[in-house]
Amino acid sequence: MQKYLSLIKFSHTIFAMPFAMTGFFLGYSILEEPFQWVIFMLVVMCMVFGRSAAMAFNRWLDRDVDANNPRTKVREIPAGLISADAALWFVVMNSLLFIISSYFINPLCFVLSPIALMVILGYSYTKRFTALCHIVLGVGLALAPVGAYLAVTARFDFIPVLFGFAVMFWVAGFDIIYALQDEDFDKNNHLNSIPAALGRIRSMRLSQIFHVLSAGFMVIAVFLSHDLYPTLGITSIIGLGIFCLFLIYQHMIIKPSDLSRVNMAFFTTNGASSLIFGTLFIVDLMI
Repeated sequence: MQKYLSLIKFSHTIFAMPFAMTGFFLGYSILEEPFQWVIFMLVVMCMVFGRSAAMAFNRWLDRDVDANNPRTKVREIPAGLISADAALWFVVMNSLLFIISSYFINPLCFVLSPIALMVILGYSYTKRFTALCHIVLGVGLALAPVGAYLAVTARFDFIPVLFGFAVMFWVAGFDIIYALQDEDFDKNNHLNSIPAALGRIRSMRLSQIFHVLSAGFMVIAVFLSHDLYPTLGITSIIGLGIFCLFLIYQHMIIKPSDLSRVNMAFFTTNGASSLIFGTLFIVDLMI
């Protein structure tokens, strides 16, 4: 079990899960119905199964690429800890569990579940033909707040979509930073990425632009939430401020000439910003 948790980087679920919970509790608040533990657990299951399928598929598809990259050759499949066939079966199992879980949520989520899978699994192919792969990854994680809101309300609304755009640009921005580590490898192996296409300095500038857009969508979403949800107070504003400060901080610690703190920016900073904002927003919304 441990090797499969490592394969899918289970701890990275922290990136999208707080935003999924934000969408869930927004929907729950607007309906003013008793809390539905079954729907809550099904949403969590969909998040876990969907992300597990996407991450394992990425590792399966990139197994030959990973084997040739000094940074990634220690991953489970190229290192021989998990066979390629076992990883693919893991993808199939989690994809089926994702669709089955969505069936028990509501008909809309069930109908949309194959489309969601196409997005989150299809991302793994994008590096082979477009440098916009980072945005596609962002779209995949942006489904979290929208999908969780649909699970509760079975309808689309403006605010969770705004949170989705915030997540999309947030993820695309920090994924560009992470991809800086493989700039030379991508160029030499004909793989597409923003760093390979634009170089280190311009890529970092584009990452900054994406994070400015993310902050903008977050601000709009939070303040519109204050207009529609009377229970919201200062706590959610504090969470928004912390999220934006973390965006600024990760660009302060990464320099074109020094990528030694990329992992801190990618994992620690973004994980903390998502968790803190999601927690404070939900606490403010519910209390």
